[in-house]
Amino acid sequence: MRDYLIKAMDEEGRIRVYIAKSTNLVEKARQTHNTSPTATAALGRTLTAGAIMGAMMKNEQDVLTLRIAGNGPAGNIYVVARQNGRIKGYIDNPAADLPSKGNGKLDVGGLVGENGSLTIIMDLGLKEPYVGQSNLVTGEIAEDLANYYAFSEQVPSAVNLGVLVDKDISVKAAGGFILQLLPGVSDEDIDKIEENLAKLEPMSTMIDKKMSPEEILDRILGNFNIKIIDRLDLEYICDCSRERMEKILRSLGEGEIRDMIEEDGGAEIVCHFCNSKYKFNKEELENLLVDN
Repeated sequence: MRDYLIKAMDEEGRIRVYIAKSTNLVEKARQTHNTSPTATAALGRTLTAGAIMGAMMKNEQDVLTLRIAGNGPAGNIYVVARQNGRIKGYIDNPAADLPSKGNGKLDVGGLVGENGSLTIIMDLGLKEPYVGQSNLVTGEIAEDLANYYAFSEQVPSAVNLGVLVDKDISVKAAGGFILQLLPGVSDEDIDKIEENLAKLEPMSTMIDKKMSPEEILDRILGNFNIKIIDRLDLEYICDCSRERMEKILRSLGEGEIRDMIEEDGGAEIVCHFCNSKYKFNKEELENLLVDN
């Protein structure tokens, strides 16, 4: 089954929900970065959240960056998402791992760390990007995002993210949802939603059972008049290029480029998001100096 998300809203416009199936893109990230099981879960949850948050933006050229910076061995987690469903990301320490918790679940909170920050940067094509930030509360990603929406955006939200890692350390299932309560929602409706969520199976379990986002929507809001208003395919893809790497080299300035020529006789740049390597020989670096 392909990766995609749905956006749905109740007919009064007071409840909004995004539900994503992200197994394939999280597996591609695992293969790209050779992550440990717990790092796979941490990066996978963040990628799923980023894909959903990217889909919330209005214009195709809008870009969202999500950074999780905890005090755990994972280091920072970066995800960059576009409104068109394309997403990429990386974790500073992909080999970092921890023993599973007593209940058998991966210790994502321990790997990320509960002390730190969650930062959202939205480049909307304006002079300055929008930047929002909140403190981490558990390091489990979903609770941290719910806290961000509650205190930085003042939007009550339920966030559920899950990654199921198989015995061969591949990704068996991944997905998530963000449900948001908008102005005018009644206490009665809130009670219904909380009751539905309390009965819900873990997100990764539902995806592993081959449930579609539409079927999961019915589990979450089946007793509401809900309409699906959009579907979006999701894909892990890096948009790096040799031209972009040349711009990075130019930005370093003449002094650093000359040092590379004299000390190393060339340069190699590795993309953090896809591990592609771009090599520039002495002549190419000299041409960059001429172009500048």
